[in-house]
Amino acid sequence: MDGMIEEPSERTTLLSDNPYGNDSVGDGESRAGSRNSVIGKKSKSIAQTLGPGMVPQRSSRTSQKLKLLPESLNYESEVGDAKQLSLQRIKDTPARKDAERLGKKQRSILPRVTAYCTAGSYRMRDLIRWLQDKKRIHSTAPKLFDECIYTPFAYKDWRHSNGAQDILRNIGQKKKEDNAVMDNKIIRFDDEGGEIDLGKLSTDLFIFEYGVLVMWGFSKKEEGAFLEDLARFENEKLSDEDVQAEEFNYYVTQSYQPRIYNDFISLRDDSNYMTKLSISYAISQSVKISLFEELVDNTIEDTQDIPQQISQTGKVEMAKGEIMKSIGELFILRININLHGAILDSPELMWSEPQLEPIYQATRGYLEINQRVTLLNQRLEVIADLLQMLKEQLTHNDDEQLELIVIVLIAAEVLVSLINIIVDLIAGKKR
Repeated sequence: MDGMIEEPSERTTLLSDNPYGNDSVGDGESRAGSRNSVIGKKSKSIAQTLGPGMVPQRSSRTSQKLKLLPESLNYESEVGDAKQLSLQRIKDTPARKDAERLGKKQRSILPRVTAYCTAGSYRMRDLIRWLQDKKRIHSTAPKLFDECIYTPFAYKDWRHSNGAQDILRNIGQKKKEDNAVMDNKIIRFDDEGGEIDLGKLSTDLFIFEYGVLVMWGFSKKEEGAFLEDLARFENEKLSDEDVQAEEFNYYVTQSYQPRIYNDFISLRDDSNYMTKLSISYAISQSVKISLFEELVDNTIEDTQDIPQQISQTGKVEMAKGEIMKSIGELFILRININLHGAILDSPELMWSEPQLEPIYQATRGYLEINQRVTLLNQRLEVIADLLQMLKEQLTHNDDEQLELIVIVLIAAEVLVSLINIIVDLIAGKKR
């Protein structure tokens, strides 16, 4: 199909679904509603009303899917063979125990990774200047990576009440019910689980030019505050009901290999923003696809009566103006999606920083981006078929009108000829 979104090939395939065999995973409940259209005032509802409400677009929300994140090159070079063997021996039990424990209760304890698609694009030059001006207030240090701005960003006045430090307070309150073992800022969810470090929690922003923001370590209050500030830099601002959001949780542990499981992301180093950048690229693409999926689904739902009309009456019972309007809306949708199709390809950064490619591809695989792009293309084909059908109906209507005009002209010509013949006959008799 002309204009079809290009589906990139997945060059890295890492591990498969549930690695823990047939054992049940406690508290690994479905999170079918994390990706949803967020309704309400942006400063409040976008950051505070994430919850169930829509059918998930990726099966990794419900299938307890695992993706291992490859170790960074620097880390691997620093770890000797003996230590690697040691890690191999200890990683199975802690990883298994943590997988059994991580669930809904732990989401209120662990820091968040939240992505929002709020606009068609952001004014990046103005935004990076604004972030540079906030260095003293929010400890910013913006860096531009192709189409992404990275910066640390701290709400210093909130850190002891609503930010990262609040996590330790939550742990203390939930210690008994969660059976979490806490030693200063190192916690365990199980006696045999991995050591989870909550001592140095950073708050990082990744702002993508195509209208997506990924936030690491922010509280809901902080997310709402930043979204208010970000609104002034938005182009093609989305309505509240069209804004897309996706939420994960993450933690830092040295006990086993970094991974994504049941929407929990484990890292070795919270300060490694390049690893976070790789993961954020894939998450931002997933959220953008969610917007496309919803637009396509809504369009198909709004136009599903048209094929039914044709099957029942043999024609589209719409006025020419309505047909033209529908054609225009469908065409605009296809253009918008295909113009943004390049967003769904591998970022140029992965070519200049090839060590980030495996992490990006692993995250992309977990989020099922390639499969969702394929499904999106199939739905675009349905829209293309409907568009073609409406064009043919419009052409058919025009042909019918032309045929009617020709028939009227022929009838008029025949009538005039008959009148002339009658007049000639009458005139001949009088002579």
